Amino acid sequence: MRYSFTEKEYIFGDRRPFASCHASTLDVLPDGSIRAAWFGGTKEGMGDVAIWSSKRENGKWSEPQKIADREGMPHWNPVLFRTNEGKLRLYYKVGHTIPHWHTLTCTSTDDGARWSEPVPLVQNDTGGRGPVRNKPIYLRNGMLLAPASLETLQQWDAFVDISCDNGGSWEASSLVPIDHESFPGKGIIQPTLWESDEGVHMLLRSTAGAIYRSDSTDQGETWSPAYATPLPNNNSGIDLARMQSGTLALVYNPVGEDRGARTPLVVRLSHDNGNTWGDEFVLEDEPGEFSYPAIVTQGDHLYITYTWNRVKIVYWRLKLE
Repeated sequence: MRYSFTEKEYIFGDRRPFASCHASTLDVLPDGSIRAAWFGGTKEGMGDVAIWSSKRENGKWSEPQKIADREGMPHWNPVLFRTNEGKLRLYYKVGHTIPHWHTLTCTSTDDGARWSEPVPLVQNDTGGRGPVRNKPIYLRNGMLLAPASLETLQQWDAFVDISCDNGGSWEASSLVPIDHESFPGKGIIQPTLWESDEGVHMLLRSTAGAIYRSDSTDQGETWSPAYATPLPNNNSGIDLARMQSGTLALVYNPVGEDRGARTPLVVRLSHDNGNTWGDEFVLEDEPGEFSYPAIVTQGDHLYITYTWNRVKIVYWRLKLE
């Protein structure tokens, strides 16, 4: 495959209503416009960090607008997701520390112009249920799976939250098995999901210098022990989208060092259900931080956003042939 068309834009410029921004997400709206969101404030984890959003329409991005905020409370990791009913759903974390954050969700019926009042995704949640950073997926049987993880001071673990009523209620799967006694570092978090004829699969951020993988043959209820892939990982976020053809598109930093550099940032494709990867396209390769990508697909196009040095959010559109 080749990339026959590429388009790169900054969602906003140097004049912005926040000093720092990170962890973007996006959705292609029914009319072809784009809705993006991210968290922004003084610095990640500070009390003024809120969820912001912008819409790309007629070739231009709107000014960033604050869409979720609770005074004095840090906000984290928004995830935009379109339900099969056509509603746009926003998930995000709130909390002073990651081990004690919880998940809120709200819904828009006008593609993000207005949002319902946020409510807890799961009552009495501590640790973060539901999508931790990447988007949920619908399985062919209609079940909804949200990629989730837990981060304590001692260890990291991944799982999925499963909904049989389109997000009305959720049940947590078993944890993805890893041997914490021998695993390098804390573990695995922030899965990204896809379904194939063989089952459901996830790729995972890890502290072991490689992207890890786990597979499920029972719709996500239980998972195989996590195993290393040949793909390097710098203990930073990854994301994946499955195209209608079955091709997988993965965005990640190909750096095999725990807490390694967050450059370069590349897209690679797999035509065999994630067993091998090629067709690399370099998004960024200069010194700096280019991280936490989000990717969605529509037809033969890939749509990507990511953090640019914590001061901008970049948007790409790529066409595949």
